[in-house]
Amino acid sequence: MRLLIVIISVLFTLPLFAQKAKRVCGEYTYYAEGNESPNQAKLKSLEGARINALAKEFGTVLSQNTLSISESNQGDDKDFFSQLSSSEVKGEWLEDLGEPEYKIDFIDNMLVVTCKVCGNAREITNEAADFETTVLRNGVEKRFASTKFADGDNLFVQFRSPQDGYVAVYLVDETPTAFCLLPYMDNTSGQQAVKHNEEYVFFSPKHSKIGRNVDEFVITCNGDVERNMMYVVFSPKPFSKAMDNQVNEVLPRQLPYEKFSEWLTKCRKRDPKMGLKVIHLEIKK
Repeated sequence: MRLLIVIISVLFTLPLFAQKAKRVCGEYTYYAEGNESPNQAKLKSLEGARINALAKEFGTVLSQNTLSISESNQGDDKDFFSQLSSSEVKGEWLEDLGEPEYKIDFIDNMLVVTCKVCGNAREITNEAADFETTVLRNGVEKRFASTKFADGDNLFVQFRSPQDGYVAVYLVDETPTAFCLLPYMDNTSGQQAVKHNEEYVFFSPKHSKIGRNVDEFVITCNGDVERNMMYVVFSPKPFSKAMDNQVNEVLPRQLPYEKFSEWLTKCRKRDPKMGLKVIHLEIKK
């Protein structure tokens, strides 16, 4: 299952561009780990069903990808690199057509979720802007790169693009709810501009190059393990963040995942140069 999650992440790092939209359908069964919530398992099964539909319609291309994770063992930082082969689909999902259908079972005390979904999709070409981004834990240098967090860890994000543009960062939890981490809460324009070849570290006041009040984030975990998804969106064209709400002073501005997904779909439809990277995070108590 860990391999599947990485493959899904790789899918969304591909350059994106739309030609003619086609109706596609797919089905996927996801076997959840013991500590995954039903909502999180449903999201994983939905991603798998979308990938299945895209692969059937547009095919796949074999590539090599490197996953780098930095972890701490008794105070010593160690980098772990794993090389993997993954089949990347050559299409992108635009929108669901109707509601996805879910079937939830328990087999040998294991949560099993099957999802069927239909939607509009299109073939990928190479128009979308490329960029690099890394999630950092308890430090602002690349040696602190990690997708595994503990309750109370500090979160930072490194970002660099080859051209001027605009960036947004969202975190989706298990409920699922989407939280807007960037633009910062005091940004009234709803847009965060960045300059080409400039390296940014977001959520660190000491390293800010934006010139605004910087929001700082501490990762929390309500259960034994939580799994979140970070969406990093970049485009050379201006775009505004999704319509969200400030529920309380402790949490970032937020909106339901369905509304966030609708906003992202509309943005990518209008902007073939918009790029997207999805990073899966694991948080332990």
